[in-house]
This record gives sequence, C-alpha cells and structure tokens, in this order.
Amino acid sequence: MLTDALVVIDMLVALGLIVLVLLHSGRGGGLSDMFGASTGSAAAGSTVAERNLDRITVVFVLVFAFVTVALSLRWS
Repeated sequence: MLTDALVVIDMLVALGLIVLVLLHSGRGGGLSDMFGASTGSAAAGSTVAERNLDRITVVFVLVFAFVTVALSLRWS
C-alpha cells in the first residue's frame, strides 16, 4: 500500500520535474521569453519568476530523491 503511494508520488514528481526543467531559460528562451521579456532584461539578471522557478525545481528534486531512496530501501 505504501509502496504504491510512493510510486505514484515518484511518477508525478518526475513529470513535474520535466515541466519545470523545460520552463527554465536556456541560451535564448524559457520562462522569461514566454512572457515577453526582452533580451536586455535577461542579460541584466534573473527575474523574480526565474528565482522562484529555481526554488520550486530544487524542492521537486529533493522530493524526487527522497522518494526514490525510500522506494529503493522498501524494495531491497
């Protein structure tokens, strides 16, 4: 029962991570370009939205790591 819940959480977090990584700005795109920011503002530094996106991504990575370790300990 607990293992099934962990697998579902792991899958949902993995899908969320895929979306979050795709939202990050690369060389010339990402979240800032999607909302119409110019290249000048991208060169000036990260926006509040990008910093929050970074924080959310780190939280998702940590949850994914802990759930994956819990699953590996549960199945071993």
